[in-house]
Amino acid sequence: MRFLIQRVSEASVSVDGKIAGQIGKGFLVFVGVSGSDTEETADKMVRKLMGLRIFEDENGKTNLDMKSVDGSLLIISQFTLYADCRKGNRPSFVNAGDPQKAESLYRYIIEKCRQEIRIVEEGIFGANMKVSLLNDGPFTVILDSDEICR
Repeated sequence: MRFLIQRVSEASVSVDGKIAGQIGKGFLVFVGVSGSDTEETADKMVRKLMGLRIFEDENGKTNLDMKSVDGSLLIISQFTLYADCRKGNRPSFVNAGDPQKAESLYRYIIEKCRQEIRIVEEGIFGANMKVSLLNDGPFTVILDSDEICR
């Protein structure tokens, strides 16, 4: 499982010209699911996501987590986080989880996050989405379950 996390001042996602989700201060999280991921993997990744201390405190140090700043989440599925570009110029996606399993874990992640914080918005699984964001920093972090769950 991979999370690409961007600390944002605001973010939104739209489908067919209609806003599906939008947040103010918080994280825009792109979620990629592999074939070997489980709910246990998702639990560990969500715990790490919620514990990330990448918001600035009163001294300008990145020392505060999501709950400390009453932040929001916008979670978007993105199988392309499992693109394999080692051979040729066309990425392979064989390491991405099958859509049914990926959607189930995506929904699971959203529900787990909703147990932790007040505002969790989402994209539409499998849709062609347009994402807008104002990256704060910029500050971008990649969490990979191969590293988190060892």
